[in-house]
Amino acid sequence: MSAWLPAAPCTPATCVEPSRGAVAAPRAVLRLAAVAFLLLAAVAVVLTPVRRRVPAAVVARWSRWVVRAAGVRVRVTGAPAPAGGLLLVANHVSWLDIPLLAAVRPARMLAKSEIRHWPVAGALAARGGVLFIERDRLRALPDTVAALALALRAGAAVAAFPEGSTWCGRAHGAYRRAVFQAALDAGVPVQPVRLRYRAGERELSTAPAFVGADTLLASVWRVASSRGLTAEVEVCPVVPAGRHPDRRSLAEAAEAAEADRRMSPPAHPHGHQRKAPSKSMCVL
Repeated sequence: MSAWLPAAPCTPATCVEPSRGAVAAPRAVLRLAAVAFLLLAAVAVVLTPVRRRVPAAVVARWSRWVVRAAGVRVRVTGAPAPAGGLLLVANHVSWLDIPLLAAVRPARMLAKSEIRHWPVAGALAARGGVLFIERDRLRALPDTVAALALALRAGAAVAAFPEGSTWCGRAHGAYRRAVFQAALDAGVPVQPVRLRYRAGERELSTAPAFVGADTLLASVWRVASSRGLTAEVEVCPVVPAGRHPDRRSLAEAAEAAEADRRMSPPAHPHGHQRKAPSKSMCVL
């Protein structure tokens, strides 16, 4: 893996704390079954020409249902995301981040190219409009930025996680800048979104985190078996790309728009240095 790729120090052993309350195993299994049913329904739609005619409001509602089916309450605040070409960016904690962003506004996701080669899932992702990046080829980055800009100019929303890796939710990473070049080239605004997971009303929870050597199955089960999780989705003010001369300035403005999340510790709370492999959908 290339040395320039971002990596978070978060690991399941040092960062992820189980929820204080757990539901009974049969209830957790029912939650997983509900999530599976919703995903299969989406697959059935993706495989037909009907997918191009599904209203955005229906996709957003379905995305909320996926999170709720997993046993997580959803709380969305802020103004609705605007129509037209839009770059959605958010901090990255969990696999739940993807449907949560779609609940704000359905968008084409930016994903690592390895997903394209996954059995079944890769073909479905490509058919569903996912954009891919070759993380091991820095020379391919300009082509990826150009593809993103093309989609944005066509009026699509594109969702990315500029931290480039998942973090535990109590620590965070800096925004990588390349994805913001696409917004500048296309002349579209950036919509920052702040994601938090709480156990109860106030306490930040790391239970939904998908970090380091964690497996997707382990993370999904941890969420489904937790009690009282809430996902907070704060839609921050739009950042107009035209007001910023370069991608550095635009990236900094997008980070500043969600500055409240930096009230969490600026460094990793456990102080460990071992780098973990990235689980991020976006590595720009």
